[in-house]
Amino acid sequence: MKTTFSYIGKTADKYLEEGCSIYERRLKHYLSYETVLIPDIKNGGKLDAEQLKIKEGEQILQRLKNDDCLILLDERGKVYTSEQFAANMDQWFQAPYKRLVFQVGGAFGFSEAVYQRANYKLSLSAMTFSHQMIRLFFLEQLYRAMTILRNEPYHNS
Repeated sequence: MKTTFSYIGKTADKYLEEGCSIYERRLKHYLSYETVLIPDIKNGGKLDAEQLKIKEGEQILQRLKNDDCLILLDERGKVYTSEQFAANMDQWFQAPYKRLVFQVGGAFGFSEAVYQRANYKLSLSAMTFSHQMIRLFFLEQLYRAMTILRNEPYHNS
């Protein structure tokens, strides 16, 4: 099964870009993995938050297929330990989906249409992180989950 990590807008900070690329390279040893960058909405700064979420939501939804499992990284999602997340990954890999799509929203989150399409919502913390920082945190946790599933020492080092 393919695993896709999708987010809106380029990463502004070089250190985040570098950190993400380290984990993306590592993940390719474990997964059929891809990153999808959804471009920022043109003239998005002229839209109010709700309009922007709707436009971004349209971009997210048009990239999905019916047999995709959409997992939103959302502050209202379920919080797991690293071990619980790994166990969920194992279950998702065995489900009849063709692709797992982990989606980070824009600065204002997701539209209602995206919430309706989502199969799961995942939160990495009760704290709120920027939509750019969450990229690095998630990739590290995804890598950690893969090492847990393979019983490799990274998790406890």
